[in-house]
Amino acid sequence: MDTKKTPAPQPAEADPTPTDLTKAETSPTPEAAAPAKAEVPAQADANADAASAEAELADADLDDESFDEDLAEDRKPGHVGSAAFAIVSAGLGVVALSGSWVSGIVSERASVLARLELTQAADANAQIAAQFVDPWHATAMVNGIFAVLALIIATFVLALPAFSSPERHLPTWVRSVSWAGIGLGALGVLLFVLMYFDLLLAVPKAAGAGA
Repeated sequence: MDTKKTPAPQPAEADPTPTDLTKAETSPTPEAAAPAKAEVPAQADANADAASAEAELADADLDDESFDEDLAEDRKPGHVGSAAFAIVSAGLGVVALSGSWVSGIVSERASVLARLELTQAADANAQIAAQFVDPWHATAMVNGIFAVLALIIATFVLALPAFSSPERHLPTWVRSVSWAGIGLGALGVLLFVLMYFDLLLAVPKAAGAGA
């Protein structure tokens, strides 16, 4: 009697099912998962670079705008010359009404010349004309010249913006001073006419002179 036992047959290993094959194919390997994880920081760095580039472009645009504004301000025409001429015109108008040392010198010179032309036989009216009338006329003429200059300069200041390209506007105070120069100059011209032609004050005459 054979006492040896026949070993029991081992069960055959089960074949993998299709579901297991699909999971095996779709499950990422460590080598494939590593690049996917590396792409996330790379994308974040790209977004950061894009944001910094946009910020730099925005700063550059702001710098360009501020530079353009500064350049436009520098290109704005100044009003220093117009203001100076306006003040000069008003000053000349005041001088035309109040007189100056120039008119005083001219008046004294006219008086001296008139006296030199007198003769010993000159009557009283001729002496009055030599001592007073001629100096008055000389003073009126000098003041009239100052008044005309004030008118010309003030008119030039007010008319200058109309001929500039592009057209510019004068400050209010410059226009006011210019109009003051025009008013004073016109008044000075009026007084010149009245004084020079003896319309405001008649020439004094000696009673019984020339009889």
